[in-house]
Amino acid sequence: MDTVLKQKLIDKNQKLINMVIERAKRDFPEDIALIGLTGSFATNDFHEKSDLDLIIVNTTNEGWGIGAGFIYDDVGYDIYCTPWSNLEKKAELDCVGVSSLTDLQVLYSAKPEYLERLNALRDKALQKLAEGITGDSIKRAEKHIDLAKQDYADMLLSNQLGDVRLASSGLAYNLINSIVSLNNTCFKRGIKRYLEEMATYNYLPENFEKLYTAIINAKSTHDIREASRLLLSATIALRDKLWQKYVTKPVPTHENLKGWYEECWCNNRNKLIASTSIKDKSYAFLAAASAQNYCDEMTKQLGTKKYNLMQKFDSDNLTKVQDAFLQIIDEYAQEYEKVGRKIERYNNFEALYNDYMK
Repeated sequence: MDTVLKQKLIDKNQKLINMVIERAKRDFPEDIALIGLTGSFATNDFHEKSDLDLIIVNTTNEGWGIGAGFIYDDVGYDIYCTPWSNLEKKAELDCVGVSSLTDLQVLYSAKPEYLERLNALRDKALQKLAEGITGDSIKRAEKHIDLAKQDYADMLLSNQLGDVRLASSGLAYNLINSIVSLNNTCFKRGIKRYLEEMATYNYLPENFEKLYTAIINAKSTHDIREASRLLLSATIALRDKLWQKYVTKPVPTHENLKGWYEECWCNNRNKLIASTSIKDKSYAFLAAASAQNYCDEMTKQLGTKKYNLMQKFDSDNLTKVQDAFLQIIDEYAQEYEKVGRKIERYNNFEALYNDYMK
């Protein structure tokens, strides 16, 4: 882009910025807190048809009235508000577009306290970004991975090429954001620069660019699904690798084991025994699944051994999963013994009453 055209675009946008600020001062002096610039004009990465990305923070519902959508000089503009709650999520790195907070160029502030509030949120986000990879950043990545799994399910449930392709774009976008979280960073530029920025990351799924472009180049529903599955699996593998590297694993202790064995006995043991004794396959299936989820929760929160109970489920041999679970619960009792915790077990009401009421 030549210098003359570039300056012309900058001047045009400055007029639009002045117009929005003038409207805020005139019509919404108590309703608009801040106006800032983000996007391609803030990063000096714009083209002839780039729009103007303004962050307009409203403090009241009336502030939404400043919003407008229009086409001017063959470019579409969308002037809209952003509530403080959105910026607070960005400060927690809990949504995309964090750089629109950290790198925001403030153009107008109605009161000094609004600028102070913005700076506090910005400092919070920058501090979190400076922490490096943590359990929190990996948990944020898991939220995006879960969304990608939903997109993948949509792909499997649809036979229309357009629907499958649209779901694959959602999957790719969510996985990209999960990778951003796994690296505890944020994008500085728009979507046209995503791959360039990601190439600088320390951690990427194996063969990431190849897997990503395979989704784009896929022609059939089968190929789109398979390419999406491979990228999803590679991203999950990266998540697992970083979890092992950066997250301190919990270990069973006298305090954190309290009540888990008894609850497992209450919610799972007798249901599995009962369902097996009457040979109710549905009852046993759901009871086994509930027990599996409980075991998984213990592993996640307490660091107990991981079990694959559902692998033992056989509708034609229900005692198989029952016996497997009884073995598991015996091993949980051994965990109590290791840390010196007593199982709360009573054979008469008087003993229970005395212990409970003391």
